[in-house]
Amino acid sequence: MNYTKPAVEKRYYSIGEVADMFEVSKSLIRFWETEFDYLRPHKNAKGERRFTQQNLDQLSLIFHLVKERGFTLEGAKREIMGDKDRLAKKVQHINKLKEIRARLIEMRRKLA
Repeated sequence: MNYTKPAVEKRYYSIGEVADMFEVSKSLIRFWETEFDYLRPHKNAKGERRFTQQNLDQLSLIFHLVKERGFTLEGAKREIMGDKDRLAKKVQHINKLKEIRARLIEMRRKLA
């Protein structure tokens, strides 16, 4: 699984768009929202969640710990509370490297 950064950045993303980016279900996004206090997307008048880029970064961190590294929810919470800034930068670097790798694979495929 891989977090795919949106091609066009918007101010807000729907829960469906976010679920597609992370290749997870909407219910898992809602579940993580209840489990991780610092993840609080905006809600409009109808109560629909509207995720900002900051929320995507938070979800990327949770996704990395839980789905990619296999942390339990409690372990992920402890890790995030430990040194959030360092961990967020590390996840950003990992995601950037994944994007570069995907581009290189695509270039190699086109050349073959």
